[in-house]
Amino acid sequence: MTAPSKSATGKVGKLKVTLLRSGTNRPEPQKATLRGLGLKRPRQSRVLNDTVPIRGMIFKVQHLVRVDRAE
Repeated sequence: MTAPSKSATGKVGKLKVTLLRSGTNRPEPQKATLRGLGLKRPRQSRVLNDTVPIRGMIFKVQHLVRVDRAE
């Protein structure tokens, strides 16, 4: 992943995070991270601000999610 993006106006970019695999039978820290990202069921997507804490959460569950740049 690259550094969090900011536009020329200083606004933070957006990321579209989609849950690809279920969080069941995963360690509790991963389940908590998915809940923190607002993802509850497979194929559910959320548009989140591109910030360092969000990127850290995505990194912890990168094997379960897909991340795209949101427009």
